[in-house]
Amino acid sequence: MTDKQVQNVDLHHHYHHRHHHHHHRHHRRMSKGLRILWSAIGALVVVALIFAGVAWHNISVTSNDMYSKSGADVKRNANQVLAQRKPVSILLLGTDTGALGRTDKGRTDTIMILTVNPKTKTTTIVSLPRDMKVNLPNYPQYSPSKINAAYTYGGVKESINTIQKKFNIPIDFYLLVNMNGLEKAINKVGGVNVTSPISFSFEGSTFQKGKTYHLNGQQALRFSRMRHEDPNGDYGRQQRQRLVIAALLKKSVSYKTVLNKSFLNSISNSSQTDLSLHDMLQLARHYRSARAHVVQDYADGDNDNEGGTSFQVVSHDETQRITNLLQNSLK
Repeated sequence: MTDKQVQNVDLHHHYHHRHHHHHHRHHRRMSKGLRILWSAIGALVVVALIFAGVAWHNISVTSNDMYSKSGADVKRNANQVLAQRKPVSILLLGTDTGALGRTDKGRTDTIMILTVNPKTKTTTIVSLPRDMKVNLPNYPQYSPSKINAAYTYGGVKESINTIQKKFNIPIDFYLLVNMNGLEKAINKVGGVNVTSPISFSFEGSTFQKGKTYHLNGQQALRFSRMRHEDPNGDYGRQQRQRLVIAALLKKSVSYKTVLNKSFLNSISNSSQTDLSLHDMLQLARHYRSARAHVVQDYADGDNDNEGGTSFQVVSHDETQRITNLLQNSLK
């Protein structure tokens, strides 16, 4: 190799070494910058997770304040039903008596069975007359009795067991609401829209048949409470209650509402349920489509007086009709 060739090789090595060294330094600067960037992102993620954890904890505590197992006979695995996104049933019980948990539990004057079917995109709401004549499974000594007395004698457990036996359907979950809680819930979602089926005035509010109203919580309770002036009596009241519940469901079954601590706080002191926060989120996420169509019905009974007690007797045929409706809505 000549001196010139050796010089050229040395120059090549010198150039390559300088270029590689410069690239390596640039790579090191980029790596340091990326490390700083990822560290910042990591810190933000950690902070976000902490805040999310605190929020989740607060909401979980609130929802836990409402949580209470019913102790009723289990007909199927409700959590499995939810996990598989199959139609679910929820018993809604409404009471006007003070705060929940009092010794004087009162009676459940509002009794509705809700089925929520994401496949058919349908929610079915069936009202039961509070004076419906039933036999109480665990209190034969008080049978026959009005169905709203089931709660008085045996709480939610007896209410569920009575309905499951009467209509041969599973009750997956329940929601017990003091009407004060319903009023607060309606206010928290910004009110509800209902169309009045009749014209009437009650406690300072006036409604005209066929007219649609945007009601706050207090107005909604007035709309749904009136009974004596309704030509259909308690059945007319049930119809108006279903309208309010359906309107509330349409606005409340969402992530935004379920994860709203203010909303949960507003009803936690006057509500009780065996729906966990996870269950609520499942419903909000996978069952929202069922708001698209709402079917409303009621168990129709005939007046009967037995030993000075006034009952509504729901015939065998009518009982079977309701059973078929509910069983089909759960398919």
